[in-house]
Amino acid sequence: ALVGTSSANYDELYQWSVESYSDFWAEFWKFSNIICSRLYDEVVDTAKSIAEIPEWFKGSRLNYAENLLKHKDNDKIALYAAREGKEEILKVTFEELRQAVALYAAAMRKMGVKVGDRVVGYLPNSIHAVEAMLAAASIGAIWSSTSPDFGINGVLDRFSQIQPKLIFSVEAVIYNGKEHNHLEKLLRVVKGLPDLKKVVVIPYVSSRETIDISKIPNSVFLEDFLATGKGDQAPQLEFEQLPFSHPLFIMYSSGTTGAPKCMVHSAGGTLIQHLKEHILHGNMSSSDVIMYYTTTGWMMWNWLVSALATGASVVLYDGSPLVPSPNVLWDLTDRLGITILGTGAKWLAVLEEKNLKPCETHNLQTLHTILSTGSPLKSQSYEYVYKHIKSSVLLGSISGGTDIISCFMGHNVTVPVYKGEIQARNLGMAVEAWNDEGKPVWGESGELVCTKPIPCQPTHFWNDENGSKYRKAYFSKFPGVWAHGDYCKINPKTGGIVMLGRSDGTLNPNGVRFGSSEIYNIGMKSTFHLFHLILETKGIPYTVNGKKVEVAVKQIIAGKEVEQRGAFSNPEALDLYQNIPELQDY
Repeated sequence: ALVGTSSANYDELYQWSVESYSDFWAEFWKFSNIICSRLYDEVVDTAKSIAEIPEWFKGSRLNYAENLLKHKDNDKIALYAAREGKEEILKVTFEELRQAVALYAAAMRKMGVKVGDRVVGYLPNSIHAVEAMLAAASIGAIWSSTSPDFGINGVLDRFSQIQPKLIFSVEAVIYNGKEHNHLEKLLRVVKGLPDLKKVVVIPYVSSRETIDISKIPNSVFLEDFLATGKGDQAPQLEFEQLPFSHPLFIMYSSGTTGAPKCMVHSAGGTLIQHLKEHILHGNMSSSDVIMYYTTTGWMMWNWLVSALATGASVVLYDGSPLVPSPNVLWDLTDRLGITILGTGAKWLAVLEEKNLKPCETHNLQTLHTILSTGSPLKSQSYEYVYKHIKSSVLLGSISGGTDIISCFMGHNVTVPVYKGEIQARNLGMAVEAWNDEGKPVWGESGELVCTKPIPCQPTHFWNDENGSKYRKAYFSKFPGVWAHGDYCKINPKTGGIVMLGRSDGTLNPNGVRFGSSEIYNIGMKSTFHLFHLILETKGIPYTVNGKKVEVAVKQIIAGKEVEQRGAFSNPEALDLYQNIPELQDY
């Protein structure tokens, strides 16, 4: 239990954490053993609303990377890296990780990377990505990443806004059994980023002798880049001591309906929020081995890497989760003793469609938690997991967003799992569902809002000098209250939450509001609200992170153009929704 609280159950603890949020975060700071060189003077000014973006833990000085690399059990494995089709799994101990980060940071400093500079990765989910990110964070530079499956325009839409000084990339990747050369895409990205001082190319699929980087301006192989940081002796780790609110990551909105918004997340806010979710909600410790199936272009990568701060081992997987077989992640779970496995809801649905029964083919003895996010987890997926994967597992559907680089609600080791529901609202997150009049509704669908300040909200948007984009994004609907853009329903009996889709994707036939996931779930069972028209489509557009893109489809049907096609994994699917004759009368 947190010091100073004697709550009888989770609900009471939750109520205290949002009513006395300053006390809650102060207690959690102590409980989580955050390393800092100077303690804070004030937790937060409680007179300020969430819309005023109050400063947290003012006066404190710390470093995110130092907190992730603090574990002194040198031989403990920090990272495992597995790749599609490769038998070999790479292992990096905490001591080796510290040495590598020191080397990367020394080379960055040598080329002039300073506090506040942007360092970016166009990288697969690999050890290099973690090492480069931690090195940038150790200096106080700002890290941002996209994955190789992003198209050139999708990358430039993001990186060109933040003017990076240094980029890390690879020469090729393997996905779905095929090798995809990356150098042509990299060249075109580099040409669109005039502020770059250096391009570091990592031989990832082939050996360096076979790779020609001569056409790429200011390019250098990783080995040669790191050599510039080596003096007569191995470089020592230095951690710049920075304010709690110092920028750590720049994340991006999906960019499906306009240029991606560049959200700046603070080092302290990201750290303390991720620690809360890992330690309190997930009961994570240094004996855990966690894997989240993600790319570096999704916030779940940042969330996953923060688990190093608990001393847990982190598993990085690069490739398709269905190749060479749909059992690839279960094979890894048994091989590495994975205890926490995270995935997208879509993957679990695909396994069910394929009639896979991992409980019959795999041991899964170490696995105690399965996490799911990206889209709402259907009731039947809960049944599938408990029947065909493992009956004693905690199935945690978690939900939040890139906007807070974390979760508003999610897994919880202290309360039951009810199928179709996210277990509970997370500690310190004053979440409610509101109707259009700005009144809380219980047991009914409403807009997901957060009514009190949270340390993980963006400190600002990049290139938004007067804050107007920020205010419009979250605070234009209800003054002084964060409106997240999701539709949800909170069950007053269980405290569980059902996510109902994006609020700008809701439909409103005859004044009855439907969230998109309500429609998907109802299918053909709706006796009260029959569909006027059901049309078959040859394809559904998805973002590169696997989310259905409803709002863009809505715009196309309404006759508008969608310009930001680089954010889609299959942009050609958008064209299927243009000029549909049957819809002309609606």
